[in-house]
Amino acid sequence: MVFGRRYRITERIGSGGMADVYKAVDETLGRTVAVKVLHQRYADDPDFVQRFRHEASAAANLSHPAIVNIYDYGVEAGTYYIVMELVRGTDLKQIVKQQGPLDPIKVAEYGAQVCAALSVAHGYGIIHRDVKPQNIVLMPDGGIKVMDFGIARAVDSDSTQTGSVLGTAQYVSPEQAQGQKLGPESDLYSLGVVLYELSTGRLPFEGETPVSVALRHVNDIAPTPRSVNPHIPPALEAVILKAMQKDPTRRYRSAEEMRQDLLRVASGRGVAATPGVGDTTVMEPVRRSGGPAEISRVETGRSGVSPWVWVAVVGAAILFGLGVAWALGAFSGGIPVPNASGLTVTAAKQLITGAGLTIGSEIASASASVPKDKVIGTDPPAGTAAAKGQRIDIIVSSGPPVVVVPDTVGMSPADAKSALTGLGLQVGSEITTSSPTVPKGQVIGTDPTAGTSVASGQTIALLISSGPELVTVPVTVGSAESSAVLALQAAGFNVNPMINREFNSKYDSGIVFKTSPAGKAKAAKGSQVDIWVSKGTQQVAVPVLVHLTQAEAVAKLEALGLVPNVQGIPDPDPANPSTGIVLTQNPDAGTMVNVGSTVKIYVVNP
Repeated sequence: MVFGRRYRITERIGSGGMADVYKAVDETLGRTVAVKVLHQRYADDPDFVQRFRHEASAAANLSHPAIVNIYDYGVEAGTYYIVMELVRGTDLKQIVKQQGPLDPIKVAEYGAQVCAALSVAHGYGIIHRDVKPQNIVLMPDGGIKVMDFGIARAVDSDSTQTGSVLGTAQYVSPEQAQGQKLGPESDLYSLGVVLYELSTGRLPFEGETPVSVALRHVNDIAPTPRSVNPHIPPALEAVILKAMQKDPTRRYRSAEEMRQDLLRVASGRGVAATPGVGDTTVMEPVRRSGGPAEISRVETGRSGVSPWVWVAVVGAAILFGLGVAWALGAFSGGIPVPNASGLTVTAAKQLITGAGLTIGSEIASASASVPKDKVIGTDPPAGTAAAKGQRIDIIVSSGPPVVVVPDTVGMSPADAKSALTGLGLQVGSEITTSSPTVPKGQVIGTDPTAGTSVASGQTIALLISSGPELVTVPVTVGSAESSAVLALQAAGFNVNPMINREFNSKYDSGIVFKTSPAGKAKAAKGSQVDIWVSKGTQQVAVPVLVHLTQAEAVAKLEALGLVPNVQGIPDPDPANPSTGIVLTQNPDAGTMVNVGSTVKIYVVNP
């Protein structure tokens, strides 16, 4: 199947609620892409078609290394499709299924990259609406790609229907589950659920049906992450709890604000987010269509609320505050882990041992922000209460993540830049140079070359073809064959090994008498030149002409390339007349002469 007369489908690689995804070859640019095709059962629904089209036009405006690029979209025989970057990696859902809870530092780093992508989208007024680990892909270079803006819409789009609920039940925000109008805070809630799952290995809410799960997002309070996995740093738990607030106004104000907190977690520093009592203990009002009536309040005096209810609320708040303080180490009596971020390993060890703690392992970890051999953070993180003598692991930067320079030969400069920046590389100068094989205007290669491992963020130069280099063909007519071949090769040409050899009366044997292209002409450097070499002047044997008629003798000589010279003589025997017959010739028959030589024939006069 071919879409848009250029995207040839090769295999099916996935399927979602709205569309199937195929691997395809762009036959115009020669690159491999992914093509998302709307399910046929939706193609006749104007609302779904409008949403599908909007995804392409909205996502095509997004440009960020952590966002999957959209190349093209259209309709083919009533089927709607979108052409996008083919992502080669593993989604986070598969990773957490295989490995269980991930390293907290990695969770924070992945979350920060997703926040960077969402910040760009939110800047364009686009809400993803389906943030989940299945839509977050870990690339081989350690980078993150957020994909499938399949149900994204502009915040102020007229097509927004408050009564419709789109997304995946396990990750929907409370306002999304209730069909309310969404803002960027909805994506941050969903990301909070993703971070919860990555760090604990389980979802905060589960149920028998999607509806029951969605209702739990509206009504229930999830177990704290550290109650599921005690190894989670309190700082990461604080970020997750803030992102998962029921009330959107209590979440982060922006994806960038959340990203900054996650970067602090990754570097072992304290975070701005601190869960308050009201943030996690007060439940939202529950909307239940057709469900049981709300619990009636106890009428006591003018307030209408039983004082025992207020006692219970205050007591719960106090207990919760004590629990948070205990989790943060307030009552442990331990030694706070010092902040070694940004120090050398030697200085960090001195700082940790000076605090009465023991040095554990040195753990290498790639970092785009912390210089190589400097400390990213510690495990446990800075500020954590530790027992005297406890082993503290030091997380040391191994430098930026390593990226393999991709092959861009034959691409347009724009596509090459997209391929490089998509891997986190910078594009520097464009160097124009000639190429005998790559058409003018296309990429010849890169510096460093394809396949080279470089640090993320390194600047890559593009080599752009100016077409083949034109040089002058040297004049070799009249030269010996060997000299002509050497002269042509020295000028950068390839000589056709199938040399043409012909007789030539003007040039001696072994001498070049013709080339193609001709001498002094302009031709592409590296192109082929044909040469013709003389075999010398051709010779033939003079045929027997005596006793032939004049006409026969002339025809025989001309057929051999000889020139007849007719001489008339009297009949030597009138008694036996032989009018018109050749009586003698010069040179004699059998004599070797050059083609074009003159042969005299003596013919009896009438």
